Amino acid sequence: MPTLPHELDAEALYADLERQIAAVLGSTEHVALVGIYSGGAWLAERLAKALKIEDRLGFIDVSFYRDDVAEKGLHAAVKPTQIGFEVEGATILLVDDVLYTGRTTRAAINELFDYGRPARVLLATLIDRGGRELPVAPDFVAATVTLAPDQNLILQQGADGALSLTVNHA
Repeated sequence: MPTLPHELDAEALYADLERQIAAVLGSTEHVALVGIYSGGAWLAERLAKALKIEDRLGFIDVSFYRDDVAEKGLHAAVKPTQIGFEVEGATILLVDDVLYTGRTTRAAINELFDYGRPARVLLATLIDRGGRELPVAPDFVAATVTLAPDQNLILQQGADGALSLTVNHA
């Protein structure tokens, strides 16, 4: 898999995303983070530590909520959704690594509402690659890139916790 250009350094992008979020949500009450497995979960863990809200951190697996589950089938590594805080009335920051069509975000919001009605849902993503099929836009984004439709952008986390981005062909 080829590595992305130097200007798309995942660690630098994460630092930018963290700064944006801290500037807006740093003093907001009842904020909770929900990371979408897997890349969004890694980002949400780091953000929760930075914002000092590790007790209001959750993870969501949208596998059963996707509108294309019948077409694509279930992902081999389905993980349990873990939301151990009160969603009702909270400001939820939904965190994903790459925003593309908007379908994963829609599925995550649908599942989130099964846990209660948040006061507000915001979306943070490391990369926005365009190509939206649904009216979904990030509130916080570190970079916007254009890829060919047959390419996928993959966020990986090393054993040391370091993040990296690679491109592969679908």
